[in-house]
Amino acid sequence: MTGRPVIEATPGPPRTAVTRVAVAQVALRVGEPEANRAAAEAAITEAAGAGARLVVLPELVNSGYVFTGAEEARSLAEPADGPTVTGWERLAGDHDLVIVGGFCELAGGVLRNSQVMVDATGTRAVYRKAHLWHDERDVFIPGDAPPPVVDTALGRIGMMVCYDLEFPEWVRSAGLAGADLLAVSTNWPASPVPAGERPVLVAYAQIAAAANRMFVAVADRCADERGVSWVRGTSLIGPDGYPLAGPVLTDGPAVLTADCDLTRARDKATGPRNDVHRDRRTDLY
Repeated sequence: MTGRPVIEATPGPPRTAVTRVAVAQVALRVGEPEANRAAAEAAITEAAGAGARLVVLPELVNSGYVFTGAEEARSLAEPADGPTVTGWERLAGDHDLVIVGGFCELAGGVLRNSQVMVDATGTRAVYRKAHLWHDERDVFIPGDAPPPVVDTALGRIGMMVCYDLEFPEWVRSAGLAGADLLAVSTNWPASPVPAGERPVLVAYAQIAAAANRMFVAVADRCADERGVSWVRGTSLIGPDGYPLAGPVLTDGPAVLTADCDLTRARDKATGPRNDVHRDRRTDLY
């Protein structure tokens, strides 16, 4: 895992230490790709207007999530050069953004739950979700490659989708590859939360950040879909594990922003004698 190369940056303007990051909670509905794309575009435009340079969008933006089966998902899927991704490329160029978002992908006849990163130069990386949740395994083929870490003009941005975040070794692989920020596109189904607690899925994101001393940007969705409601856990988390913005936890669209000094994620020390990566006992595990 430590030897996996970073996807290098293309030539562009020099990096600035502080980057305004946005996470967009979007109302999505299965079978309404044009409306879903429009909602995502509105969120991207709002984020750009607020000064964001990086915008993270939810999982399966183009298609919605609660499919009747693989046939319906296939009717809504599109290739990585389809209207969803090319639209995000246009917006990235118009506003000088890095955009990360999820889409229902048809690639080589195979359905994937995918995530793309685009910037003003075009598509930088496509990641296919490796860990499929519940009925997803009846629809999608899991990815078979590690999560990319892309060296952008803003910093090193890792990519991950929803259930992937619940596997510490998968998250660690992105951390060891040098991710300053992990961009997580998700549709987190809601489950009961004890009084006084926050959803455990938000806690996973906080622990991922703290365990790797990196920023984590989570874009969840809203709007009940075919009887399924959502955590609405959209949030931005600092490398100490504490939220910089969010979690939203209420229904309705939202765009959260926070100014993030991504260089903070290069320091893995938790004290004068400890370092979350250096202290791993690779001789034992």
